[in-house]
Amino acid sequence: MNNQQQQHYQKLQLLLKDLPWYVEEYIDHKRRKLSAASLLNYCHDYKIFFQWITSEHLFEGSVREIPLELLEKLTVQQIEGFLHSLRYQLDNKEITVNRKLSALKSLFNYLQNIAETRDLKPYLSRNVMAKVDFNDIKESMETIANKMEGKILIGDEYEGFRRFVAHDYGELIKENKKLVNFYKLNQERDTAITSMILGSGLRLSEIVNLDLNDIDFKKYSARVIRKGNKEQYVFFSKIAMDDLQEYLKIRESRYKVDKTNKALFVAAAMGPKGKTRRLTARSIEKLIEKYATAFGKPSLSVHKLRHSFATRYHFEINDVPKLRRQLGHSSIQTTMIYTHIRNDDLKSAVDKMDMPKD
Repeated sequence: MNNQQQQHYQKLQLLLKDLPWYVEEYIDHKRRKLSAASLLNYCHDYKIFFQWITSEHLFEGSVREIPLELLEKLTVQQIEGFLHSLRYQLDNKEITVNRKLSALKSLFNYLQNIAETRDLKPYLSRNVMAKVDFNDIKESMETIANKMEGKILIGDEYEGFRRFVAHDYGELIKENKKLVNFYKLNQERDTAITSMILGSGLRLSEIVNLDLNDIDFKKYSARVIRKGNKEQYVFFSKIAMDDLQEYLKIRESRYKVDKTNKALFVAAAMGPKGKTRRLTARSIEKLIEKYATAFGKPSLSVHKLRHSFATRYHFEINDVPKLRRQLGHSSIQTTMIYTHIRNDDLKSAVDKMDMPKD
């Protein structure tokens, strides 16, 4: 277990102390199938739900004391009220509300259909969540794809952004000595990170958790733990490998990395006694945001770089099952979004309709 996973596990344990006992039992049941990060997200959703119960005075006591009997008596109208508060008071998008509802459905399903008392009876005999439907997401794949298209790298921008991080950003800030020094310190590392995402489509968490021994330099692949704790080797491009090799030449000396530190991407030590540490997810998000803004595409993010890879892969390879495996999608429907981006054949056909006939 690396440092990032340990942090997620520790946060999970702290959060469970404030939640009812049966939530902890459910989380223990799920530990083999889900990562600590996923379980932590579940618990955040459960905390919001149980805090709503106390705020609505459905239970007079602490969140931790909320009994199973209360869950059994919740009405569909009350749950709809909770979902309404997520949407209009907490300003959650419909897709986020669906995710939170999915987490609750999973918990309630466990309490009704899996967990048993000593006399072999279910924890819940009535499951209100089974009566509540998900929100209809009205946007079609085409609509989602069209919205995405303006926020990702298309055509020459793909290599242009990588080159910008590797070289051109330095020209842009050359008058600011402080920025130049910071850029030169992290130039190879930031280029390698950008190149790895653009050359593989890895998720942010997967990039963060990479260790040195996860890289297969002969096969151009990286060992990652995907959602559901599934181990997989993901291929990445030759350019990404070249950029990674350049970073690895300076990693140990420039960042003063202890030989016991196996994290692939590291941050410089802070202060005279600070230790070099694994680069955090937020740090990677911030560095991509910095370069994206300077590049002129502030909407770019780590996730949008992943979308950029997927779009280019589909355009070049046109093999949805292979793309699905590369991205680690559990559903092929998610991967199908990329088939709706940059449909040049369709555009060409429409354009030809305006051409004069002979």
